[in-house]
Amino acid sequence: MAHELEFVGDQAQMAYVGDVPWHGLGKQVIGDLTPDQMMKEAGLDWEVGKIPLYAEIEGKKIYSGAEALVRSSDNRILDVVSENWNPCQNREAFEFFNDFIGNGDMQMHTAGSLRGGKFVWALAKVNESFDLFGGDKVDSYLLFSNPHQFGKSITIQFTPIRVVCMNTLSLSLTTKTDRMLRVDHRNEFDGDAVKESLGIAKDKLMKYKEMAAYLGSKMYTAENLVNYFNEIFPSTSAKKTNEPSRAAKLAKEVVNIQPGSDYAEGSWWQAYNAVTYLTDHELGRTADTRMYSSWFGGNKDRKVRALNLAVEYAEAA
Repeated sequence: MAHELEFVGDQAQMAYVGDVPWHGLGKQVIGDLTPDQMMKEAGLDWEVGKIPLYAEIEGKKIYSGAEALVRSSDNRILDVVSENWNPCQNREAFEFFNDFIGNGDMQMHTAGSLRGGKFVWALAKVNESFDLFGGDKVDSYLLFSNPHQFGKSITIQFTPIRVVCMNTLSLSLTTKTDRMLRVDHRNEFDGDAVKESLGIAKDKLMKYKEMAAYLGSKMYTAENLVNYFNEIFPSTSAKKTNEPSRAAKLAKEVVNIQPGSDYAEGSWWQAYNAVTYLTDHELGRTADTRMYSSWFGGNKDRKVRALNLAVEYAEAA
């Protein structure tokens, strides 16, 4: 079965500190690691070089305008990019966390490589969290993705994780800027400038707490709940039928039995977390495909849509 997570031999290119993460992948490392130590433990201490590609025409080598991205550890070609595409080295990505770690604002948590080295990422736990509804705890993390792939931008985003079920939640606030920062590879990566734009983790988390509390105060009806799941997990059947999709049926089944379902029972917070639970723990072929999709792919977008739609239903309640 195909995997998103990269393996070298039988070793997954991923490391984590502390308890086994929700996806259950990688090797455990002990202690408070520096960003550089985490990078090495995850097997990411390699660089990306650019090699010009030439075409031979009538016996002459002519520069094509394209360049190969080559990994230093094994000379693997990761992708082909334009000449003005600037790689962000893994070292630069991990150095981004140095000030946060040094000031005691965060601890390195997880790092890894997906899709054969094309997608490198690092996750740090922010020293900010909140409790709702008598014990429903949400922690905050900072996720840095560094793709060595044409057409993909560097992204930095805060990611709340619900502790009771380890669901990754969508930090869908007012604008796309609130959710994620993107850095185009046509520009040199400037970590200091990004930090200025990133804002304060506490402020973003408190905005999210207000939204979660609001959803927990608004109750769904049985009809609206079914409609909500059908909109989030629409049927892809070619047959013209009102039959809900398999995922929509699963969501209805787990809404009252998912971990933490007794917090704000019957509310739109509970309904939204049924979606995050399914996308993180049930849907998808393997744990690493679910992880990629939840953080970078279709399920990330689905959770944004699920949160926004839950707010719409709550406002109409």
